[in-house]
Amino acid sequence: MDPSASQQYKSTHEDLSEALKEATKEVHVQAENTEFMRNFQKGQVSLEEFKLVMSSLYFIYEALEEEINRNKDNPVFSPVYFPLELHRKNALEVDLEYFYGPQWRKKIICPHSTKNYVDRLHHVGQKEPELLVSHAYTRYLGDLSGGQVLKKIAQKALQLPASGEGLAFFTFDNVTNATKFKQLYRSRMNSIETDAYAKKRILEEAKTAFLLNIKLFEELQTLSLATSQNGNTRTEATELRSRGPKTENGRPTKQNNSSSEEQPTTFLRWFLIAGCALITLMGLYIF
Repeated sequence: MDPSASQQYKSTHEDLSEALKEATKEVHVQAENTEFMRNFQKGQVSLEEFKLVMSSLYFIYEALEEEINRNKDNPVFSPVYFPLELHRKNALEVDLEYFYGPQWRKKIICPHSTKNYVDRLHHVGQKEPELLVSHAYTRYLGDLSGGQVLKKIAQKALQLPASGEGLAFFTFDNVTNATKFKQLYRSRMNSIETDAYAKKRILEEAKTAFLLNIKLFEELQTLSLATSQNGNTRTEATELRSRGPKTENGRPTKQNNSSSEEQPTTFLRWFLIAGCALITLMGLYIF
């Protein structure tokens, strides 16, 4: 059997979850070599960058979960319908209100690349629902895998309150054991009945999901560089801390204003921005 025929046979007969991981290796390398990823070594992340990422994620999860709910009874998706355990839209709404205030819907932006991502999700959900599993698998299991570690790093690097405000996105209250849940999810996904043609299209859609994320982070990098020139990071950080835990008289808890705490360490800044992208771009490879 020639190599191409062997690979085709393997892709057709192996579990869908394993086939997804194998099929996306090449685009995984592309993700690692984007300018955004290479710039991680500079160790630079700001509150504004974090807010831009969270805003884009809101639009993405709003679309994804709208289409998931549309197809919750469709046999091409229903086995992996876990709204209580996985859905992130409500958590992102809580975080965005913390970062932007009660009028957050009027303040967040939807970059062009994010809109393209959203449009693709709506197309898939309405026209090709058998492909929806590619997006759900890539996003949710990636977020679930790295969420707890990133939550702690973000909390320290961005000086967010110890009580957890601004980090609801990374908290999966209804998943008590992440490892066991991911095993369950993969098992349910592998139970979805697909023929060879449908499986091939699911694998191709997973690659599309990676490419959409690459484009998203390339644009967010450009936007964050432009925004950083405004020099608003320190003011915004102070405003966020004022929303944090209060003393009995209603005043914000006193903060240590030493220079070492005003600016996140280089290591923490690198870890945070790398973590955001690794979770988003390489979810298939970290669990």
